[in-house]
Amino acid sequence: MKRHIVIGIVIAVMLGALTTGAAISTQDRYTVRVPGGLAFSEFKGYERWQVISVSHNGGTLAVILGNPMMIEAYKAGIPENGKPFPDGAKMAKIHWTAKKNETAPGQPMVAGNLHDVDVMVKDSKRFADSSGWGYGEFEYESASDSFRPGTTTDQPPQGGDAKCGAACHIAARSRDFVFTEFPKR
Repeated sequence: MKRHIVIGIVIAVMLGALTTGAAISTQDRYTVRVPGGLAFSEFKGYERWQVISVSHNGGTLAVILGNPMMIEAYKAGIPENGKPFPDGAKMAKIHWTAKKNETAPGQPMVAGNLHDVDVMVKDSKRFADSSGWGYGEFEYESASDSFRPGTTTDQPPQGGDAKCGAACHIAARSRDFVFTEFPKR
């Protein structure tokens, strides 16, 4: 009888440790921040945002998502109407390595391993010196199931701060620094 009680306690402790470990792993994503203050936690729930568009660049596939404010701005004609996105508009771009689905008809390229998540937020006061946008790139580390800020050694290299995307996005100045279009549905 004692043995069953001890085994039960050991199992309960192990299950508790596993549950706690899973909770800590989930929380780790939201404690990561890039220098300059942009935190992954500012994008909590991005996985449920509406799709803006998709992209295929080299060996990666991506889905670009927008928070409700971003989607409403697109529906109002921004940026094509020349107006800027409102403060609070956010985007997240999830990249996966592309892989061929060998068993599907036509063998399409599909999402493979998670690569990284890029984020943008419009905050004209906080990011006044980067045209009102804050940027972040969080590399996924599969071994630890966690994220870390991108660095200059990553591919593509990242400046590692909340303004690192400003130099790249200058090419989209006429679109309020946003490359992604909102295609007809």
